[in-house]
Amino acid sequence: MQNKKTETIIFMSKYEIPFLTSVIQAFGERFAMSRQTAFNYLHEHKGLAFLIEFYDVEHLQSMDETIDDLLVICQKNGGALS
Repeated sequence: MQNKKTETIIFMSKYEIPFLTSVIQAFGERFAMSRQTAFNYLHEHKGLAFLIEFYDVEHLQSMDETIDDLLVICQKNGGALS
């Protein structure tokens, strides 16, 4: 039997994509990563999923607080940054 890949469709508001982009950029800057490397790290360690799920809370915080939250989430999911 073949292994089927499941797709998840996520609907985002027009405000969420610019928020995600700015958080990825700021995360990369804090840890001296390219945007692509920051994106890959956040995706692999569930940081992007966290930002999407908790956008309603995270977008109200400062960028530093949001990045601090991402660090905790990513560390809990195997990330090694500190």
